[in-house]
Amino acid sequence: MTRTDRLAAILDLLAESGEIEIEDIVEKLGVSPATARRDLDSLAKQQLLTRTHGGATTGSVAYDLPGRYNRDDNAEAKQRIALAASALVMPGSVIGLSGGTTTTALAQALATRPDLSVRSDRPMLTVVTNAINIAARLAVRPNIKVMVTGGILSPRSYELVGPYTELLMDRIALDMAFIGVNGIDPVLGPTISDEGEAAINILMARRAAVSYVLADSSKVGKRAFATMAGYTFARLLTDAGISAKDKAAFEATGTKVSVAS
Repeated sequence: MTRTDRLAAILDLLAESGEIEIEDIVEKLGVSPATARRDLDSLAKQQLLTRTHGGATTGSVAYDLPGRYNRDDNAEAKQRIALAASALVMPGSVIGLSGGTTTTALAQALATRPDLSVRSDRPMLTVVTNAINIAARLAVRPNIKVMVTGGILSPRSYELVGPYTELLMDRIALDMAFIGVNGIDPVLGPTISDEGEAAINILMARRAAVSYVLADSSKVGKRAFATMAGYTFARLLTDAGISAKDKAAFEATGTKVSVAS
C-alpha cells in the first residue's frame, strides 16, 4: 500500500465513526505506531482531521470532508447499480460520467473489466468526465482514454463546472451518459444540490445517444436544490429497494425503470 493509499484508508476509517485510535490504524493497515502517528500528523496539517492524544477525530476541521469520506450506508446498493450499468457499456464506446458516488463506483467497475484491458492500438473505452476523482481512478488504465472537461473545481464533489466545462461539452458526442443525482422524484425528475453541477449534467445527458440516471432507492422521493429542467428523463437505473408504487409512478411519466439485481 502506497502512502497516498494509506492516508485515504485512514480517512475512510475515520468516516465510519468520527474518531480513530492509533491502535486501530496499526491493526487494520498493518503499519507501525510511528508510521500511524506520522500519517495522522500529515492529515492534521492538511486540516482533514483533528489530532487527539492517541488518535484523531473529525473534530472541527476547517471545512467539510469531500463526499467520498462521508459514511455511505447505501454502498452495497450503489455497487449493484454500478455493475448493472457497466454491463450496458460495449467495448469501444464513448461514454460520459458525471460526478457522484454511484458513478464513481461505475468507474471502478469499468476499470476492472477484463474485456476493457485487452491490448489494442485503439482505446477500448473513451470516458468523458467532469469529476477529477473519476479521471484519477481511470488514469492508470492504458486502454481507457480519459477526457477531463476542465472548469472550476467544486471541492465537496470533485466536479468541474462553469463556462469552460460547458464549452467542451458542447463539442463532443457520446454513445451513453451516466448521471449521478442527489434526489429523484416522479414529477420533478432528477435534482442536484448544486446548480452548476446540474447544468453540466444536463449538457452531458443531451450529448449522449442514450442517458441513464443512476440513483439508489434511498434517493427516491427526495428533492435537492437544482432541477435538470429541459432534460428528457427517460431511463432510471436503481436497486431493488424501490417500491412497486414508486416504480409505477416513474413509469407513468414515461421513465423506464431498470432494477439492478
